[in-house]
Amino acid sequence: MSQIAFITGANQGIGLAAAKSLARDHGYHVIIGSRNLEAGEKAAADIRADGHKASAVQLDLNKPESIESAVATIKEDFGYLDVLINNAAILIDTKPEQFKDTWDLYSKTLETNVIGPAVLTEALLPLLKEAKAKPARLVFVSTTMASITMSLDKTTPWYPIDYTAYDVSKAAVNMLTSNFDRKLQGTGAKVNVVCPGLVSSNLTQHKFGTTTEEGAIQLVKMATLGEDGPTGTFTRADQALPW
Repeated sequence: MSQIAFITGANQGIGLAAAKSLARDHGYHVIIGSRNLEAGEKAAADIRADGHKASAVQLDLNKPESIESAVATIKEDFGYLDVLINNAAILIDTKPEQFKDTWDLYSKTLETNVIGPAVLTEALLPLLKEAKAKPARLVFVSTTMASITMSLDKTTPWYPIDYTAYDVSKAAVNMLTSNFDRKLQGTGAKVNVVCPGLVSSNLTQHKFGTTTEEGAIQLVKMATLGEDGPTGTFTRADQALPW
């Protein structure tokens, strides 16, 4: 029986790279979570064309009914979940055309990056507790810029960059990681948060960074942990990051 991994925002970028690696290198059935179902189905079809297992579900983290529908579909189709990677996120601080004012900037960012993933994860806890391959693994995607300790370091190259709404949202994601680690204590589940590093993707407008395949390495590692693997960690390329 295949392990089942659900990855949000997996029709492109790091999420897609992680999905391909889990399917190709680890034999997982990957579920592509995508706001645009057609894009998700295309990504899943490409993975299947390479001889691996994949399907897609529509998921809009800004809509509770979409989250409920995605969870219901996974429950009906599989009845369990071994891995959840909360990858989908937006960074619009530098894109004023995508928000009306400061209120809108923070509202949109926190809704997509924090509230949606929190609601989705809560709803999927029963399926994670039914994981066929122990332990269940829950991975959040964050950023070094969400480290409060490092945010105060004026020597970092990103110190003068104003991604405040994004950084705040990812600091909240770090706290979600801590709390879901607590919620799943006693189940053996592994709950970790990863900074993939600076990756060339839609999030960075493809202006700089490493490949998505490189960015997905730590995500995949945390998604394939064994029973002796760590939990409650914040890492980048195996390096522990300060919270």
